[in-house]
Amino acid sequence: MIERKDLLSSDGGRETHAIIKVADPRLTFREQLQAVSDDFRTLCSECGSNMRPVFCRWFLSDSANQVALLPHLADCAVSVVEQAPLSLTKVALWVWMMEDVAVDCIADNVYAVGHGHYTHIFESQRCRPGESSEQATYDVLMSTEKTLRSMDASLLENCVRTWFFVQNVDVNYAGVVEGRNRAFSELGLTPSTRFIASTGIGGRHADKAVTAQMDSYSVKGLVKGQMKQVNAPEYLNPTYEYGVAFERATSVDYGDRRQLFVSGTASIDCHGDVVWEGDIRKQTLRMWTNVEALLKEAACGWEHVGHILVYLRDPADYAVVSEMFAERFPDIPHVILLAPVCRPGWLIEMECMAMRPMRTSFPSF
Repeated sequence: MIERKDLLSSDGGRETHAIIKVADPRLTFREQLQAVSDDFRTLCSECGSNMRPVFCRWFLSDSANQVALLPHLADCAVSVVEQAPLSLTKVALWVWMMEDVAVDCIADNVYAVGHGHYTHIFESQRCRPGESSEQATYDVLMSTEKTLRSMDASLLENCVRTWFFVQNVDVNYAGVVEGRNRAFSELGLTPSTRFIASTGIGGRHADKAVTAQMDSYSVKGLVKGQMKQVNAPEYLNPTYEYGVAFERATSVDYGDRRQLFVSGTASIDCHGDVVWEGDIRKQTLRMWTNVEALLKEAACGWEHVGHILVYLRDPADYAVVSEMFAERFPDIPHVILLAPVCRPGWLIEMECMAMRPMRTSFPSF
């Protein structure tokens, strides 16, 4: 079952976002995996030979038993995380595709995607088994910095987006925060410079010794002014006010489009407090309000959103949330996952990506 959305630039350039799900939860894992793989091939065929997958993420219900069975679908960065789809299926897949690009593997789990003036750098599943979440986070960020430096880039100047998946988030997220704060301080990412759009969420690696793993997305070739912070301060406070270091959202302008990366966003107010504790419906509505404010600040709307990832702490909330999302966003690919948010009072969190056509003085995508 393919949920797909094509986004067009002002020059007619295309990006495709897709969520591939399983319709029948009674199928075995192998059968579900085959269904997703078949749909992936259908998606690629329908998109045409000039569209290439640049990033995929598998969502699994039991990674320790399932990861070895995953097929090789495409030569691109592939992330794998245990975040069970809450439709009671065992697997789902997010696919991001770009048009007219060259994709090259430059190291283990590191891919360079070339398009004109720019190189898009995707890393997946950076981890350090056996280390505390603090040390693991510090190490993977420093490892990514080393990779970027080898390409004449850096986290400060070029990294647009990170994702941190944290085993037992209620215990280990504090270490992720400390490790990230330490790395960012050493690398010059501060409230007076910039942070990076990010999601920090519950999620397991197949190796139980991994406390935290990271995916990242960077762009080489940017000049000053192309990448901007998006904050919506009337609705959300700066994250550093409560000791964490990420941007609420980050936009990147090209000659023909604006890309917007909205970080994991929950039911929070401009003082950093949880809003509507214990009420999943009202938390969902406030979360949407916050995301809409970020979209608006970047001159985007829901019509520009390519996909949504939704994270729930309590699977008992799935029926309510699924109905709300299906009614509000019937045309946006989305998947609802079992993934506790970093603060226990938050019952739900979402992230999204958007692209709107525009014309600027910067080189085109």
